[in-house]
Amino acid sequence: MEMNEILVIAMFVTFIVCLFSGFPVAWILAGVGILFAGIGYLSDQYFDTITGLDYSTLGLSVDRIYGIMDNWVLVALPMFIFMGLMLDKSGVAERMMQSMQALFGKVRGGLAITVTLIGIILAASTGIIGASVVLLGIMSLPVMLGQNYDKPLALGTVASAGCLGILIPPSIMLVIMGDQLGLSVGDLFMGAVFPGLLLGILYMVYILAYSWFLPEKAPLPDNQEPFSWSIVGKVFLNILPPAGLILAVLGSIFAGIATVTEASGIGAVGAIVLAFAYNRLNWQVWKEVTFNTFNTTAYIFAIFIGATIFALVLRELGGDELIESTLSELPFGPYGIIAFILLIVFLLGFFLDWIEITLIILPLLAPVITGLDIEINGYGVVDNPELVWFALLVAVTLQTSFLTPPVGFALFYLKGVCPPDVKLTHIYQGVVPFIILQLIGLLVVLSFPALVTWLPSVAYGN
Repeated sequence: MEMNEILVIAMFVTFIVCLFSGFPVAWILAGVGILFAGIGYLSDQYFDTITGLDYSTLGLSVDRIYGIMDNWVLVALPMFIFMGLMLDKSGVAERMMQSMQALFGKVRGGLAITVTLIGIILAASTGIIGASVVLLGIMSLPVMLGQNYDKPLALGTVASAGCLGILIPPSIMLVIMGDQLGLSVGDLFMGAVFPGLLLGILYMVYILAYSWFLPEKAPLPDNQEPFSWSIVGKVFLNILPPAGLILAVLGSIFAGIATVTEASGIGAVGAIVLAFAYNRLNWQVWKEVTFNTFNTTAYIFAIFIGATIFALVLRELGGDELIESTLSELPFGPYGIIAFILLIVFLLGFFLDWIEITLIILPLLAPVITGLDIEINGYGVVDNPELVWFALLVAVTLQTSFLTPPVGFALFYLKGVCPPDVKLTHIYQGVVPFIILQLIGLLVVLSFPALVTWLPSVAYGN
């Protein structure tokens, strides 16, 4: 094994070990990159190796970081984050919860169905996982537990429904994926619609089946409000504002009227209008939303910078060629290699956040996918349909990273708003069935690529 290959493996091992030190991931990424640039330079000087690393290698990162900050697509990130946080404060979700609860009250498991439907709507209008999970937990958990719902069912429903925002557009993860892979964010947004809805439908089918076979786990309320068309009208009126915002944002992208960046601005303004219309907009809300937007954006871009330095040194060492050659030589065939990659991503999700996986691993895997003998029908319209399909497969896989311990952020978000008698073990028990449902959804998308490529082809074909 050559020195370059040894250093590549050592870089990954050092990064994984340092993750458990408690230091911020951005510092670890940049620090490990700088450390191994120095190790490579010293190795060339004293051991006659040819890594090619020196101080000028790190100098190249300046241009790359400037390119990140000069990227207009990434302007959509703070806009979508602002939109999600402002909608969280607008009171839209509370209104939907109250009206839908009355509508589905007579259905066994109706509260859990309501939470899932609101999770889908929030996903298509906010995309902020922490905000969605906390909001759904605060609104629904006291009601569900007060109605004697099974704790794991209630907790699993809230956690999984709140995580749909990372996949259903507008998703900040898909914006970053599009930037890293050189793909159209519009293609990724449209390609994610059916996989995202598929997961939501799988959740609801599971809840209905679970409630049917184990009715004591999801009892009906004692005082049910009788059905009336006024309840349906109230639900419609409460869904209309966020649906209008979704249509304005995604519709403008899908129709080709606005770019993703421009649509993100439309969404931010629309969220402000909704907060004002519901009399929730004040100086404190404005200050809190703006501060949290800056904080979240800074966190993401700090990882961008750290990952840029890490990836630069890794590529100089030939890490991308090593990974490509290793995966290409696996005796599994093209689809077997993709399944193996998704398994690795799934396992990495236990320990890494989706941002690190997207910024470090995904660009290294793109050449492997394009080199495989796979033809996905893009209907002559979708650019690079194989890579779009693969990106969405990774996105569905990364859904699980929010629910899998020990770094499942949704679990900790939810635990923070749970009643004192709810233990972390209850949450773990609750999310296991939904992780399995996510893997079933992944298998369906893997087997039927048209779920990803058909909608973009229809939009652009017309």
